[in-house]
Amino acid sequence: LASLATFGVGLAARPLGAITCGYLGDKLGRRNLMLATVSMMGLASVLMGLLPTYSQVGIWAPILLVLLRIIQGFALGGESTGAQLMALEHATPDRRGRYSGMLGLCSPLSQILANGVLMGLAATLSSEQFESFGWRIPFLMSFVLVVVAIFIRLKVDETPAFVALKKTPVKQEKSPLKSALGSHYKTILRLMFFFCSPAALFYLIVIFSLSYLTKHLGFSQSTGFMSLMVANMCAIFGALAGGYLSDRWGRKKALAFGSCMTLLILFVYFPILNTLNVPAIMAIMGLFLGFTQFQSGIQPVAFAEAFPTQVRYSGSALAYTGANLVIGGPMPMIAVYLMSQSNNSPWPLVTLCAVINLISLAMILIGPETRGID
Repeated sequence: LASLATFGVGLAARPLGAITCGYLGDKLGRRNLMLATVSMMGLASVLMGLLPTYSQVGIWAPILLVLLRIIQGFALGGESTGAQLMALEHATPDRRGRYSGMLGLCSPLSQILANGVLMGLAATLSSEQFESFGWRIPFLMSFVLVVVAIFIRLKVDETPAFVALKKTPVKQEKSPLKSALGSHYKTILRLMFFFCSPAALFYLIVIFSLSYLTKHLGFSQSTGFMSLMVANMCAIFGALAGGYLSDRWGRKKALAFGSCMTLLILFVYFPILNTLNVPAIMAIMGLFLGFTQFQSGIQPVAFAEAFPTQVRYSGSALAYTGANLVIGGPMPMIAVYLMSQSNNSPWPLVTLCAVINLISLAMILIGPETRGID
């Protein structure tokens, strides 16, 4: 629970980043905020690799780790929506879903890269070497990604939608955040409650399931990581399919299809894990994460099309980070608690996730279709 709480504190900082960067992004532009957030994220990640140990500075070691996690969360709170708007406000109306799906594959692709690095370190270093210095290597390597990201962002133009907004001052908001909360709070809440299910299920699969496989079912860490790698490969195709089908079927119908599939899979997920059959476990994890990411591949375009340009950054960021704060980040801790209170029975957890999934489906069904709007 302590380690999961250290992970979760970064998600708790996301809404503050979303509020701050959303306001500035709607006032100053998407491109400028994208440069700032990736620089902040990169600095915090590299400093994690340089942290002193507990034996060197005592209690300051975990305090500094948590502070850096907060900085990471703040940066990601603004970064996630900024990346989505940069892509979608450059896209033509008939291809927004495909762009959205490509954004959706970033999460599973990054999981594959991260797990691949960890598997490589585990294969080449002893446990003592990993605990001594090996864990620092991925954090220090992130410097390369940050340099590449900054170089790319310096070459990208501001989005046409924001440029057009700046040419019509009458449409600009003095306080985009206040306007988003005042005039669009129903949309923010509806989208937040919709995304609670994909966010909760994502963390249930990639964080809690690994613990469930290794600590409850007795599988090795390598088997757990390999199952996650397979699941994330399926998730890449799920995100691309979701984005593509949302251009063909519409956002609403595609999201409802993905939500119904995760609800069905939810009831067979733990029984199949409990069979201890590795191919079956990999298959069900792949299907579950695939259809979860199917919805996440549509989320960027569904959120972007729900708000006018002048409050799009603020509104989208509040809905996205709100879902992760309310249920996404806490889900692994909730899962651990429910399992401990039910003699390791997964059914209370399944019941909770089913309720969240049904609420999400209801939010999809009551929302408008936005495909193709200006």
